[in-house]
Amino acid sequence: MSTAVTESHYQALSPEPRRKLWTREETKALEATGLFDQQRLELVEGELVNKMGKKRAHGNVARYVLIWLQRVFQVQFVDQEMPVDVAPEDNPTSEPQPDLIVLARSAWEFKHANPQAGDLRLVVEVSDTTLGFDLKTKADLYARAGILEYWVFDIAARRLIVHREPVAGRYASVIAYSDQESVSPLAAPEAVFPVGGAFGDAPPEPRST
Repeated sequence: MSTAVTESHYQALSPEPRRKLWTREETKALEATGLFDQQRLELVEGELVNKMGKKRAHGNVARYVLIWLQRVFQVQFVDQEMPVDVAPEDNPTSEPQPDLIVLARSAWEFKHANPQAGDLRLVVEVSDTTLGFDLKTKADLYARAGILEYWVFDIAARRLIVHREPVAGRYASVIAYSDQESVSPLAAPEAVFPVGGAFGDAPPEPRST
């Protein structure tokens, strides 16, 4: 005989087993053993996130945005999937690798250390299966670090969600732009980014206001 499951049934269950939370030091030690060979893992709030297996749509959007950013900011100031530092309190357990970043200094200057929040003019994530993670966990992580501008491309909805004004660990301004609209990055207000272009509607030519 079937039985209805209510919230009270769940309350009687024991808590979930504790998960292992990793630190940067631990993950670097594991990497040195070769355990992570052929894998792309990202450390976010103690969790190791697998960045492999991206779909064609993700690659197409990321490629378009990369070309556009390189034309606006120059190649040496744009990096792909490279680790960055976040807030001091988050650094021990987080080393995110955004899909794209725009640097205030040439990438060649970062020979050993990661770029810090003050070195980042723009952080970009392209989201298909990771939208909730990028809009909540990563947005909070970047806001706590004081990163001034964070873009999330929502592939399924063909929109760009722009985060600005980090205040007290949250972005005070979060605006979604449809594929019929355009937006200019704070670091290059004269350059106009056509959101629809990222989804195949136009070539990645920067337009001026």
